[in-house]
Amino acid sequence: MDRTAAGGRSGAQVKNTDVGRAAFALFAVWGLTRLALLLFVFKVFVFPGPDVTSDVSFIYHGWYEVLREGTFPQEDVTWQYPPAAALAILSPALLPFLEYAQAFFVLAFLADFAVLALLMSAGQRPGRTLRGAWVWVAGVPLLGPTVYARYDLMVTAVAVAALLAGARRPRLMGALAGFGAMLKVWPALLLVGCVKRRAWGAAAATAAGLAVLFSLVMPGAFAFLTFQRDRGTEVESLGSLVFHVARHHGWEGQVLLNYGSVEFLGPYVDMVSTAALALTGMAMGWLLLWRLAAVRFTATTLADAAFTAVLLFTATSRVISPQYMVWLVGLAAVCLGYRSSRMRLPGLLVVAASLVTVLEFPVWFAHVVASDTLGVGLLVLRNGMLVAAGFLAARELWRATAARTPPAPLPGQTAAAKGTPVSS
Repeated sequence: MDRTAAGGRSGAQVKNTDVGRAAFALFAVWGLTRLALLLFVFKVFVFPGPDVTSDVSFIYHGWYEVLREGTFPQEDVTWQYPPAAALAILSPALLPFLEYAQAFFVLAFLADFAVLALLMSAGQRPGRTLRGAWVWVAGVPLLGPTVYARYDLMVTAVAVAALLAGARRPRLMGALAGFGAMLKVWPALLLVGCVKRRAWGAAAATAAGLAVLFSLVMPGAFAFLTFQRDRGTEVESLGSLVFHVARHHGWEGQVLLNYGSVEFLGPYVDMVSTAALALTGMAMGWLLLWRLAAVRFTATTLADAAFTAVLLFTATSRVISPQYMVWLVGLAAVCLGYRSSRMRLPGLLVVAASLVTVLEFPVWFAHVVASDTLGVGLLVLRNGMLVAAGFLAARELWRATAARTPPAPLPGQTAAAKGTPVSS
């Protein structure tokens, strides 16, 4: 008895030691990479390419001055966000001892740390792994300082928290998803694979409550809905490749700053933009078909479906801004936090695409705008990775949940993840 107990204690001590070492390594790498990001956004060092912090110093700060007066930027067509985005733009007021941009960077840093803490905590549960935390630690800095100079990281933190709440706390998951949707729309896709009616109800109630609140207290809460009607095709999107090639064959369009991003404007742009919307509609149709056909909802389905949905919508969008990649890195990290995840290859493709993204923006963005060989090559590679990741993720999601014959379990897959249904 004493030997058994001693052996058990020894095994537990070894496990705790291994976890402690892994946690130390994660924090060390996270700390070093995030220090580098802070040095870049605070301009201690200059990152190659255009200044990515100018949006915070000028655009965000300008919106802040309007929002603090109790109204939305109703005359500014670059304001294209749901009403709760005002909270992110106003958040630097929480640190009044810092300048606006400095406070924003610090808050982005804290949101980054919050995601790491959530992933590390989840990674120590049964059936989980710290692999997801490593995806976050490695993927975010690959995007360069842009991630700290946009509020997308804050939205991603809310989305990660929602998915990790998942089956254990469906109402909290729904509330966070609803709040996230009012921050930047896309977190509504977190509910695609959710079978918990309480989560859907909480999401609807939260989104509706915020919509009513902002409509009552701040004029122009939904003016943003009319601000994207005349957008072109953004130069980094999948559809833009048509015009990057066409420019070398006499196409008479232009590359201009339009609605806050660099876009193609000219002949046939409307046609390509419509085609992009059609592809997004097809992605939505596939997701609906999958939802109707799915018969096996496992522990990983919620995260896998959310990752797949956001990946499909991002790849087909007429706008793929660099900061969108942080959404995918965060969702991939949640997926790969499960030992039984089938999203390993799509997740790794997203991480690799993040490295290519920082090369096309900001490092060699001038080549992208010029549509030269280097710029077009980078876009083909990055967008090709996203399309491949979307196809593979959709295939794995279908095989795991909707195929007549379920796939063979992965090594180390728990009974719950093999196909135990999740109650509604």
